[in-house]
Amino acid sequence: MEVTIQHLIISGISIFIASVFGILLGLIISYYKKTTPIVMSIINFIYTIPSIALLGFLIPISGIGNTSAIIALTIYGLLPMVRSTYTGIETIDPFIIEAAKGMGSTEIQILLKVKIPLATTVILSGLRNMVVMTIALAGIASFIGAGGLGVAIYRGITTNNSAMTIAGSLLIALLASVVDLIIGSIEKFIKKKWRLV
Repeated sequence: MEVTIQHLIISGISIFIASVFGILLGLIISYYKKTTPIVMSIINFIYTIPSIALLGFLIPISGIGNTSAIIALTIYGLLPMVRSTYTGIETIDPFIIEAAKGMGSTEIQILLKVKIPLATTVILSGLRNMVVMTIALAGIASFIGAGGLGVAIYRGITTNNSAMTIAGSLLIALLASVVDLIIGSIEKFIKKKWRLV
């Protein structure tokens, strides 16, 4: 139970930070199109770095433990959030934006009342992918001294205890599946609500 709670805390903090910064960055590059290729190239490059290597790079900077794990997981979580936010905004019918402008809406009003609501389902799809990936990757963080269910897997491997390794792996998969189902239910509810509107 203790390592499960630790896993949820590490994953939850990383998911929250990646969601906030990922959505903000996605909105920014949707307004400043010239920055899109640069930002996406940088994020894609970082995303290709193996997770173990990235965790190793962070040790001299932030040390071992949960801090490095959260930083690494947040970095990995940025790509799906930035991409889904940008895609969601870009797929909105331009005529809807023009109609909102024609009615005298300001850029902030268009963003908050038109763009973000219409892009929400696409953003939630990106969030689902990011959440599952983050919860799974958090298991590797134990190799640099972070807590979580990865501790059980690591101890199972080092002590040749298959039961402990399997238990840790199954719990990570179960957590990811449960959270994915919750977000999926929210996504379906929003889609249904929009159809009714």
